[in-house]
Amino acid sequence: MSRVAAGHARDSHWNSVTFRESLLAPALVLLSPAMADELTLRVVRKIAEANREHWDALIGKATPFLRWDWLDSLEQSGCVNEETGWVPHHLVAEKGGKLVAACPMYLKLHSMGEFVFDYEWAEAAHRAGIQYYPKMLVGVPFTPVTGHRFLTAPGEDRGDLIRFMGQALAKIAADNKISSVHVNFCLADEREALTAVGFLPRNGIQYHWQNRRFTSFDDYLASFRSDRRNKVKRERREMIQRGITIRAYEGAELTRNHLRTMFRLYKGHVDRHYYGRQYLTQEFFDDLHKRFAANLCLMLAERDGRFIAGTFNVRDDTAMYGRYWGCSEEHPFLHFNVCYYSAIEHSIKLGLARFEAGAGGSFKQLRGLDPEHTTSVHYIVDGKFRRAVGRFLDQEREMIRRKRELQLEHSQLKREQEEP
Repeated sequence: MSRVAAGHARDSHWNSVTFRESLLAPALVLLSPAMADELTLRVVRKIAEANREHWDALIGKATPFLRWDWLDSLEQSGCVNEETGWVPHHLVAEKGGKLVAACPMYLKLHSMGEFVFDYEWAEAAHRAGIQYYPKMLVGVPFTPVTGHRFLTAPGEDRGDLIRFMGQALAKIAADNKISSVHVNFCLADEREALTAVGFLPRNGIQYHWQNRRFTSFDDYLASFRSDRRNKVKRERREMIQRGITIRAYEGAELTRNHLRTMFRLYKGHVDRHYYGRQYLTQEFFDDLHKRFAANLCLMLAERDGRFIAGTFNVRDDTAMYGRYWGCSEEHPFLHFNVCYYSAIEHSIKLGLARFEAGAGGSFKQLRGLDPEHTTSVHYIVDGKFRRAVGRFLDQEREMIRRKRELQLEHSQLKREQEEP
């Protein structure tokens, strides 16, 4: 048995809950006997207990955030642990000793750093006498990026494996008196498989830039309606007038000092805002420089020989993912230039298909990032509470659908038929 700390949403003290790994064995009968006889399901309490090469062999087209090195860096640097409220309980499925499926999973003691907001659910559970925390979360800490949440080996029946693991997660929660299981920012096939075994779907909205076969930033500007295009040009000119230059630093060009600078900017931004929360440590930035530089891209703004602002981005061969921002000087439009225009310009240069700018911020639409749906799915153990959450989600999905349609009607980009 392993023990983890757990707290009630409104309690100031910590209690304890037992996570009984032995309950995984009965979960194997949830699928057909043939599959159950072949599969072994285990919980690993740190990603280092899973073989790095075998885990990464499942990655395929998944985003870099699912790579073993990223998840291990979060754990080794102290970003995720019992003290921060993210207790690793990764689920791995093996067949004949070979890893065939896995998902990053955490026992969560709060709802911070998830970007799929369920604080009202926690309050409702408290009023109903249900202890909402701890809960189980399948996802990547502090990372609102849509992508694989269940890694599966080529040649295996992916749908069956996802359903099997979803049923196992639900049983683990029920057997351990854990309120719920949440799978955040998942793919469409994962949503389909998990809703088939009792998970409830939820929609959200993010703002993404899509590459319409642009070959230059001027091409991108030409896609705007005329009034917004002129405003973007004016915001860009402001940097030149103030003597600010912005450029990308990535891959082998990145130094430890670049990452240290970015950490200081990030921490300064967090410290200046009452709502700010520092999720990442300097050790995390240092570790990524050593083993993840090929997927990092920093946009750094320089003035009078000093870096004054920057963004921390992760990229692969298809997309740029904007994550963290910070500045040491305030200038008009500096945020928009560093976070969006420079990242988009660099994405065009690299031929990337899209730029995802993270959670929130409808103002992003003014910069050419239009709303896209995101998906999460949720399993609530208590039947009465599950039905109440289901009714809420039915209403919310319709509201989200209408919101996106309305926002698309006010897009700053010309429609395809308007383009020459």
